[in-house]
Amino acid sequence: MDQISLIAAAGMQSRMQSLDIVANNLANSSTGGYKGDNEFYTVFTSEAANEDGPGVPTTLPMVQKHWTDFSQGLLESTSNPLDMGLQGKGFFAVAGPSGPLYTRHGSFHLSPTGTIVNADGYALLDRTGQSIKLTPNQPLELSHDGTLSQNGQALGQVQLVDFTDPGAVAKQGHSYFQNVSGKAPADAADLQVYQGKVEASNVSAPHGAMRLVSLTRQFEMMQKAISIASEMGRQAIEQVAKVG
Repeated sequence: MDQISLIAAAGMQSRMQSLDIVANNLANSSTGGYKGDNEFYTVFTSEAANEDGPGVPTTLPMVQKHWTDFSQGLLESTSNPLDMGLQGKGFFAVAGPSGPLYTRHGSFHLSPTGTIVNADGYALLDRTGQSIKLTPNQPLELSHDGTLSQNGQALGQVQLVDFTDPGAVAKQGHSYFQNVSGKAPADAADLQVYQGKVEASNVSAPHGAMRLVSLTRQFEMMQKAISIASEMGRQAIEQVAKVG
């Protein structure tokens, strides 16, 4: 493969990865607590690409890694007193099927047993790692530090955690994170909980749509570059065949 086609093909591959990320972000732009993903580009030096020819090694564009944008999303008011919106850096802890999971999606309701659970049925955990039970049909008060009360009696405090290293958590599904560091998370500092609100996705749909169009155009340009390089190669072969 000629150098132009090789570089263009590598560019197409990296743009396909970017398109997948942007499309997933757009699909979750209305998912509560969702944090958008981004890509980090770099270049790969391919000495093998120039084995048959002189010159410097070919550098090919590539996506080196993905990273998650943990910036704050807007807090949207709801009519559910069990909904909880986070303002600041940190996560709720819920009882996942294989251990604790961490999320910013604060949409909760009461299970038939009176336990606070989310849409997937995962129980919200308190500071002791236990589920939180409420008395149905009784007014609920939630303080900014996560303390839940009914009839003036404190029932427990929501577990709010944080990770100093962003690489300590990995995405699981659309709105969950899993601790992959092997170290226990720390208590969240400067994190406030707001009752009757949920945090919206931090993905900007208009910006994502613009990126989608831009990446698509870049992909099409690289396709055209490969077509032009192929046509140049075909014409060169035909011209050489006519010599003599």
